[in-house]
Amino acid sequence: MLVAVAVCPCPPLLVPEVASGAAPELDAARAACADALGVLAAARPGRLLVIGPAEHGGRYSQGARGSFRGFGVDLDVTLGPGDAPGPELPASLAVAAWLLERSDRADVPVEGVAVDTALPADQCARLGAQLGGGDDRVALLVMGDGSACRTLKAPGYLDERAAPFDAEAARALGTADLAALAALDTELARELQASGRAPWQVLAAAAGGAGLDGTLLYDEAPYGVGYAVATWS
Repeated sequence: MLVAVAVCPCPPLLVPEVASGAAPELDAARAACADALGVLAAARPGRLLVIGPAEHGGRYSQGARGSFRGFGVDLDVTLGPGDAPGPELPASLAVAAWLLERSDRADVPVEGVAVDTALPADQCARLGAQLGGGDDRVALLVMGDGSACRTLKAPGYLDERAAPFDAEAARALGTADLAALAALDTELARELQASGRAPWQVLAAAAGGAGLDGTLLYDEAPYGVGYAVATWS
């Protein structure tokens, strides 16, 4: 049974050591993420699933290790307590692990689920239905960014379709509109480099029948990339 959701962006720049001198520019986003994780803890889940985009899908056990060394920072993280063998966390789950290490989350089992950014919508729906099933109290931390094409200096340059795409995604996340998330255009999301599309569609299927209400905590586009923070409870 799904009892709470936190939706957060996943740029490594959320980590101040990575952002360096530009760290204050994302202070509001960090604060919103901390508030969102507080909602998860307050729901008293029995299990936490962390979902994030990656080049390849996969599962990561509690204690899986991640690193920001690829971004020039000597900083390691683990997904919850422990030291699990296996592959390194993808960047989105490493950012989630960093957020969790600094939160007051309940001491519950945690697992990471990497979702291929190119996963078709119907397969996202099947995965979400699997994750949302069961009788235990499950909370989701869903990582993902909006478009990367909001300004001329954005990673994907300026695309006039980006702002409307992000606005609709933020509205759907902020109102827990499952149908709207499921209907996000896969090809358009790919063209706009919106990494959150697949995780959000997994979320939409996982939340079916849960009856959760949404609240949008943050919706901005620093660096020309759409970042949204929302909670469902």
